[in-house]
Amino acid sequence: MPKEKKLQPPQQKQPPGVESEMQPRPKGEDAQYRGSSKLKDRVALITGGDSGIGRAIAIAFAKEGADVSLVYLKEHQDAEETQNLVEKQGRRAVTIPGDITDEGFCQEAVQRTVDEFGKLNILINNAAEQHLKTSIEDVTEEQLERTFRTNIFSMFFLTKAAIKYLESGSSIINTTSVTAYKGHSQLLDYSATKGAIVAFTRSLSLNLVEKGIRVNAVAPGPIWTPLITSTFPADKVETFGQEVPMGRPGQPEEVAPSYVFLASDDASYISGQVLHINGGEVVNG
Repeated sequence: MPKEKKLQPPQQKQPPGVESEMQPRPKGEDAQYRGSSKLKDRVALITGGDSGIGRAIAIAFAKEGADVSLVYLKEHQDAEETQNLVEKQGRRAVTIPGDITDEGFCQEAVQRTVDEFGKLNILINNAAEQHLKTSIEDVTEEQLERTFRTNIFSMFFLTKAAIKYLESGSSIINTTSVTAYKGHSQLLDYSATKGAIVAFTRSLSLNLVEKGIRVNAVAPGPIWTPLITSTFPADKVETFGQEVPMGRPGQPEEVAPSYVFLASDDASYISGQVLHINGGEVVNG
């Protein structure tokens, strides 16, 4: 077995979403990325928009001309930083803290977005939580329900609330995971929700195709985000990402262009599909 390489310095275990305390910080903005108005004057709602992949999506969308709503739980400092990064691109951002496991809040988040910007064109269902357990016997009913409510129930809640505003040409993009295809021995409930997201994406795409609304997903592999440092023990964090062919974790800035593509007219003939951004791992599905 090849010797494990330490790819990251030791990390303090953090609660989900606290990007400001990570070292090194995830790379949310590709300085070389130049927008070309692919999303000009569109409005996107992004869950988990305060940090990690959500932050990178927000910045890339802003570079392409979109305004964004940043929906997050309670990581206010990270959300404010993301808002500032969006505004640096000359676009508007509104921060909406709350719990997406609650359908009432999801309705409020969509309504506030429409009230603020006058429309909604893109829904990014990105937020998720995960809890490492070595045995299925350790997965409590409370944890199981919470994980499913955060990772998949919220997608139903937000889509139901958004659908009345999404017109032909709009796009819904869901964040699934490589674990939906290859599994994970210690993320049983998380992996199960990610498989459900794949099925939801394919089914919703068929349900909405006649309305001209496209539904796709992105399946990231090991990406350096706050979810990693909050989930895994220190020794696993230090070597996180070495198992993929590229031998390193991906950065959020490397994932965001996939969302730009799927949200834009470049993907006008694509629906019900999943893009795999995972460092070269072939998962066939």
